[in-house]
Amino acid sequence: MFVAREKKKSNIAEYVLYMWQIEDMIRACGLDMEKIDKFIVSQYIQPPETKKEIRDWYSGLVQMMQSEQIQEKGHLQFLKNTVNDMNDLHLRLLNNPEEIKYHELNGWARANIEVLRKKSGRAGMTDIEICLDGLYGMLMLRLQKKTVSVETSEAMSTLSNLLAYLSLKYRNVELGKDEC
Repeated sequence: MFVAREKKKSNIAEYVLYMWQIEDMIRACGLDMEKIDKFIVSQYIQPPETKKEIRDWYSGLVQMMQSEQIQEKGHLQFLKNTVNDMNDLHLRLLNNPEEIKYHELNGWARANIEVLRKKSGRAGMTDIEICLDGLYGMLMLRLQKKTVSVETSEAMSTLSNLLAYLSLKYRNVELGKDEC
């Protein structure tokens, strides 16, 4: 909850990836609040009122996942909306000839985005969904302590750089510092 709140303010791509991980942790607990209490909430060293707030946050996510029928797979609607907002900004930046750095980062990532699009088998995914999905897959491999090739790491680096810059632009737009 605290990490999510901070990531949402500072880096929207990291926020989405973190929340996808939270969704998977909730699924690993079978959307069972007793298991979530035991394996997740109990790990927080916080005063009782803060632990209650954390538990309520997880409980709210469980309820949303159930009502949106994404117990086994998929993402919460508010996260899909965030990804759509990110993609809208991505398209605006690409259509802005003054965004030279963004065009450059997108150019470096383009081939890797297309390779991932083909591998995913989901041609309808947006560029930003592809980038996030690829980075999430890399995160899962690392958490499982699996070997990641140098080529894959380099490819993911291009996606990460694109998303980092997009996140910076997103934050600036949210703060009213940028109009994009």
